[in-house]
Amino acid sequence: MGEIFTPGAFEESGGGPLYLQLHRLIAEAIASGRLRPGDSLPSERELAAMTGLSRVTVRKGVAELVASGQLVQRRGSGTFVAPKVEKLEQALSLLTSFTEDMARRGRSVESRWIARGLHTPAPEEVMALGLGMGEKVARLERVRSSDGVPLAIERASLPQAILPDPQGVDTSLYAVLEARGMRPVRAVQRISAANLMARDADLLGVQPGVAGLRIERISYLPSGKVVEFTRSLYRGDAYDFAVELTLAPKGERSLS
Repeated sequence: MGEIFTPGAFEESGGGPLYLQLHRLIAEAIASGRLRPGDSLPSERELAAMTGLSRVTVRKGVAELVASGQLVQRRGSGTFVAPKVEKLEQALSLLTSFTEDMARRGRSVESRWIARGLHTPAPEEVMALGLGMGEKVARLERVRSSDGVPLAIERASLPQAILPDPQGVDTSLYAVLEARGMRPVRAVQRISAANLMARDADLLGVQPGVAGLRIERISYLPSGKVVEFTRSLYRGDAYDFAVELTLAPKGERSLS
């Protein structure tokens, strides 16, 4: 670490604010491989002594890298270079499960169950699923991981008539629905930006406040009946969603 953090690496004038110079120095060391995923950084006090910067400057420079996801801080352990996460691209034109999507890429799939059971539905579940008086809802909440890296939190709600035994879902919800002849054939999906709150960030192994993607999906059977209402949170550093666009028929084009 001594060859990276030296007082001579910082310019008092012309190089910009000192905390940004420290930010760039650490970011460049990560990009070049001099700092590797999992490497521990010196403590705030040690960094200040090594660089000649104030502890306030060091704290601000490190905080910028934590906010961008390049560093992670673990209470009682210190600051570490974040694990390298391969960015995945998923097409929005295909209705697939997480398990199927990862299998197509030749990647392993793991689920960490948070909760699964039958419950009295919340008002938004009643509206989304079209539930009648007294109907229960099956809820599934889990962290979806691939090759040991947590990628998404999935919170699915289904009518009890569709999924009477939530405990029977092991890996793939869609495989269970297909076996019951109730796999959805189309869905409406909405994607929005989100900053991950503390609980969700902890489940995904990232810092609170980092960027994520919130995806809400309502899925339908061939009959038009709603079968699934899912709200998921994806790591913003791990996922890109892509859609193919085609030119509209000539009569439907706008000249504006």
